[in-house]
Amino acid sequence: MIAAEPTPIRGNADQASPIPGNADEASRVRESADPATAPDRLLALARDPSVTVRASLALNPALPEAVSDVLHGDADARVRQIIARKLAALTQSLSEEDRATVQAQTIDRLTSMIAEAGLQVRVKLAETLRDVPDGPRQIILRLAHDPEIMVAEPIILCSPMLNDADLVTLIASGVPAASIGAVARRPDLPATVADAVVGSADAAAIDALLRNPSAQIREATLDVLAIQSEEHPEWQEPLVKRAFLPPRTARILSEIVSSHLLETLGARDDITADVRGKVLAALSKAKAMPSGVHPAAARETYGDLTPSAALARAAAMQASGRLDEGAILDALRRGALTLASAILSVKADVSIHVIERARTLRSAKGLVSLTWRAGWSMQTAVALQAVLARLRPAAIIKPGLTGDFPLTAMEMRSELDMLGVAEAGLRAWIPRRLHRGEAAVEP
Repeated sequence: MIAAEPTPIRGNADQASPIPGNADEASRVRESADPATAPDRLLALARDPSVTVRASLALNPALPEAVSDVLHGDADARVRQIIARKLAALTQSLSEEDRATVQAQTIDRLTSMIAEAGLQVRVKLAETLRDVPDGPRQIILRLAHDPEIMVAEPIILCSPMLNDADLVTLIASGVPAASIGAVARRPDLPATVADAVVGSADAAAIDALLRNPSAQIREATLDVLAIQSEEHPEWQEPLVKRAFLPPRTARILSEIVSSHLLETLGARDDITADVRGKVLAALSKAKAMPSGVHPAAARETYGDLTPSAALARAAAMQASGRLDEGAILDALRRGALTLASAILSVKADVSIHVIERARTLRSAKGLVSLTWRAGWSMQTAVALQAVLARLRPAAIIKPGLTGDFPLTAMEMRSELDMLGVAEAGLRAWIPRRLHRGEAAVEP
């Protein structure tokens, strides 16, 4: 029993006058705590000017819903906290089997109360329900979507009731960036949800995802993030230090990161011999450069190549057996998009104008189909979509569950037809070998 206060604390505006016929506060406290008190009388006591009476009433185990609703909006935080604790206990006790017997309007009422509750009440409720494995989903989802991160974060990080679809939907619903960051930090995050975090294009959330050691991130997604890390250098350290680093991602990073991260990359015992060689070569160049010069400033670029010159270079690379996926990824990383287009056109045996059409249309399906025609992997298709067509992560077509092409062969042939791919092949446009003094001719 809560002791009577010498000076009653005023509550809501309509609680200003004492209840007639019950001037003694102690008797009103006893009456408010008695489960046998009539509902009408309890409703009157909910407007009592004494916070002690209202707090005692909040503890009554036989509290009617109408009285609980009044106390839920009480002006005194102590009364609201008692109601919040009772609400948390009630929701926590609603197991999967129990919910089958509880009427839908009860859950609706609780959800409505949460939506209207003060911040402290919602925080308390979220802390109570964060680890509950079988609570009411409607309430868990309501808390996860709360605009206040203090409420949403405990549920997003810990609730076992949130499945993959819930988390993807949460990100797509337009929640604050802090909530997306909480999703990125959730333990054992699956690849589908990691894709959704990357698709949000929130740099801070992606950084948190890369620093989450238990998050599963597809190899193709890591490749794209490695390429984009030139614009977001804060991603490079968590990329280099990830427990699993695919060879392609390591190769991309070896030509991007600064010397101190090159040393970290070179110290990994899981990188391939060719990547280690690139790291050592890059370290030698970095040490030879003047202080303060970033390695990227010393790299050779092909941005000034004309389409004819780019096609000639790609044809020469093909003749020497160097026209592989590494060559086009290197061109993408350098920002040599004309050369990348030429490499794809030569390898896919299509006109360079087809590649440019796919770029102009920003056709994800078109670039996937062209990559398939070139005989390259779906991982390279992801990089082409991200860099060559500059698609946002959410618009990029991802690999299938086994890492293969998610489109059927019929679908990709149809896409190629729409891009105007002719069967004539390379002979229609490969530039002939130039003699000395002869000018290049545009195809």
